[in-house]
Amino acid sequence: MKSLTVFTPTWNRAHTLPRLYQSLCRQTLQDFEWLVIDDGSTDGTRALVRGWIEENRIPVRYVWKENGGLYTGYNEAYSLIETELNVCVDSDDSMPPRAVEEIVRAWGERGSDRYAGLIGIDCVMENGTFIGGAFPSGMTECWLMDLYARRIHRGDAKQVMRTDLMKQVAPQEGFPGEKNFNPVYMLLQVCDRYPLLVVNRPLCQVEYQAKDSMSRNIWRQYMDSPRSFAKLRRLEMELSHNTPQNRYRSAVHYVAECLVARDRSGWETAPRKGMVLLAVVPGVLLYLLILLRNR
Repeated sequence: MKSLTVFTPTWNRAHTLPRLYQSLCRQTLQDFEWLVIDDGSTDGTRALVRGWIEENRIPVRYVWKENGGLYTGYNEAYSLIETELNVCVDSDDSMPPRAVEEIVRAWGERGSDRYAGLIGIDCVMENGTFIGGAFPSGMTECWLMDLYARRIHRGDAKQVMRTDLMKQVAPQEGFPGEKNFNPVYMLLQVCDRYPLLVVNRPLCQVEYQAKDSMSRNIWRQYMDSPRSFAKLRRLEMELSHNTPQNRYRSAVHYVAECLVARDRSGWETAPRKGMVLLAVVPGVLLYLLILLRNR
C-alpha cells in the first residue's frame, strides 16, 4: 500500500486539472495515489481523468458524485482513503517535484501517534515565493491555531493529515441547501487535540482562481450558508488552542450568522455565553453589513 493519498475535490476544473496531473507525474517519489472526487462536473472532467487512468503513469482513482459543495467532497474522500497520510491539493494548484518525497521522509523520520500530521509551506505558482514566508527558524512542531491566531505565520500552509484521525471526525454534517461549509471544520477538531510536525519546505504551489474559489465572494456565502458558518464559529469559540481575541471575533460572527439564519436557538446552543453577550452589538452591526453587501 502507498504511504500517501493526494485527494482533489473538483467541480468544472477540466482546464486546470492537467497542470496538477503533470506535477504529480513529475514527483521524485511515487509513493502515493491520486483520488479525484468529481462534485458533479459538466465540463468533461470525467473523460479527462479516465484518460489518465488509462495512461497508467500514476495510480488514479476517480469518483463522481452529485454536486453538494466542497465539504461533501472531503467527506467522500475520507470514506475512501486507506493510506496512513492524506493531503488535499486543490484542482487549480500543483505540487513541487519533491513534495511527496519531503512528506514521506519527514513522517518516516519524525512521525508518531503524538502528531496529527505535517504542515508545510504553500508557495506562489508563478515565482515560487513562500506565502507568508517560511516558518520560524528552529520550529519543529506547532499547534495549528497558534500559527494563525498568534500570528506566528502569516499565510496559507499545507496540512498533511493522519487518515485515522480524520476518519474520527468525518463525515462533516452540513445543512440542507447550504454548500459553503468550510471543511476546515474537521481539520480544526483534530488539530486542537494534536500538534503538527513542521516541514519548512514548499509542499503546494498555489494559484487563486478569480471567479469560483471558495475564498471569493465571502459576503454572498455568509447569506447562502449562515447555519454552516454559525456552526464553525461555535467550534472556534470552544478550541482550547485559540486566543481570547480570536474567540471574541468568532462570537461576533456567530451572532451575525444566527441573525442571518433567523436561528432562535442560537443562544441556547452558544458556548461561552458571556462572550456571546458582549458580542451582540458588533454582531448586529456585522449582520447589517452582510445585508448591505448582498443588496
